Parts: sequence; structure tokens; C-alpha cells
Amino acid sequence: MTHADILGPWHDHLTHGRRRSPHTVRAYVATAQRLLLALGDHAPADWSGLAALDVAALRTQLAGRRAAGIGQVSAARELSALKAFLGFARAQAGLPRAPPRLRGPRVKKGLPRPVTPDEAVHLAQTVAEDAAEPWIAARDTAVLLLLYGAGLRIGEALALTPAILPLGDSMVITGKGGRQRLIAVLPVVRNAIDAYAASCPWPLSRDQALFRGAKGGPLAPGLIRRAMARARVALGLPATATPHALRHSFATHLLSAGADLRSLQELLGHASLSSTQIYTRVDAARLLEVYRGAHPRA
Repeated sequence: MTHADILGPWHDHLTHGRRRSPHTVRAYVATAQRLLLALGDHAPADWSGLAALDVAALRTQLAGRRAAGIGQVSAARELSALKAFLGFARAQAGLPRAPPRLRGPRVKKGLPRPVTPDEAVHLAQTVAEDAAEPWIAARDTAVLLLLYGAGLRIGEALALTPAILPLGDSMVITGKGGRQRLIAVLPVVRNAIDAYAASCPWPLSRDQALFRGAKGGPLAPGLIRRAMARARVALGLPATATPHALRHSFATHLLSAGADLRSLQELLGHASLSSTQIYTRVDAARLLEVYRGAHPRA
């Protein structure tokens, strides 16, 4: 079997079988390719040979990657991708999906850095003021309000089509893994999207992207990230004030207002409650900061 004979089915499995995001597919396929290249002339000739790779082979591969300079988080992701790949190889060979047991590096989860409500508003205003044309200002405002006002990932916002129009009080979002969730549409978000749709110079066909670039193609996430980078510099905000920070802020502010974790999990589209529980730490950190700044005995 050639590398293409192995990587092709692996790519198709991730894309169609597991419905992984394009970014994850690229990363997992690249990890498998690195393993095959590292094995060189010793690379197995079939799926059974791949399935027979043991813990020593994984340790050697990870050691090489660590020597190349990757950190703890990247090493943990690399190991996860390797285990998934070897599990797939075992399934292809007709064996139980039980990859070699190898514990990954311990990774300390960092806390998301939410922005305040005022900072979120000022970021959206500054991005709009920096836009080249009024319709682009309306577009960027609508996108950022979707991130902060509805908790969308930037990929979810940019995947929307004009089929959602006219907006009501709610809409269905398809997130990671094809999971769907119902989100409420605040009046301020609905008004921003309506304003953009009314000013967009490109025909908004139902099967095309709702948010367009300057030349009419689908809006690229990099444009929004760069616009926010310029805005945060202008406002003196830290580098953590990114589009994804607006989603963190949505979650943190809802939790502060009394939302329960299960409801927050549904609103964010998390597959696991453990992904949502990190926001309890964020909220505790914020409360401690307020306490230290205001309590006379702090």
C-alpha cells in the first residue's frame, strides 16, 4: 500500500464518517502522514501492519515531535490523532478498535479571557468605523454581534446562508460534529443582520453564504480576525481580545446572570458538559477580582 492508499481512506473517514471540521481533518491527516514518513522503509505494507504498531512506536514519534519544539498542548493533540489513526487502522484490519495504551502529557487548561460588555460593544463599533464601506461596516457589526449576542463560533456565523432570513426570535445552528442547537436571536442581533442584508450589494441567494467579502465571495474568517486585531490595538485591549473571546464573554456573562450549566451547554453546542464547566472557573476568577478591588479587607 502506498501512502495515498492509507491517507485517502483516513481522510474520507474523518470527513464523511466522523464529520470532523476541515481544520481537524487537515491536522489528523498530517499527523498520520508524519508517522508514515518517520517509519520510512519500516512502514507497514498493509492495515494489519499498521494496527500492530505498539506503544514504543508512538513514544518514538512523539519524542521526535517534542524534539522539533512542539509544546504540551500540541503533543497531547498529536497523541490523540495518532490513537485515532491506529484505531481506524485496526478497524480496517478487522480488529477491535483498541489503540495502544499511552498516556499523554499533562496539560493545564488555561482560562478563557472574556471581554466586558462595554469592551464588546466598543470593539464592534471600532471595527465598523474602520470599515472601507458602509455595507462592510454593517456586515462586520452583524458578525461580531452574532459571536457575542448568540455565542456562535466564527465558523458557525460565516456558514449561515440567507435561508435564515427573515429572522424570527430563534434559529437553528449546525455546529461541530453536525450537532444542531436552537439559539435565541436578540433584537439587537436581528436588527444588525437585517441592516447588513439591506445594504449588501451582492444578491443574497438562499444557497450561498450570507456574509460576503468585498468581491462577493464568502467572507473569510481571517478578515474578521484582522479587523478585531486592529480594533483591540486602537482600544488598548490585550491580544486575548479575539473573535472567539466574544463567545467566551457570551458564556461568562450568562453564567454570571444565573444561567445553569446544562442550559449553557446547549446554547454553546458543547458535546460534553466538561467543556462548559470551565466557565465556572472563569466566573469565580471574575468574582475574586471584584472582591479584591472592592472589599475593604481584601
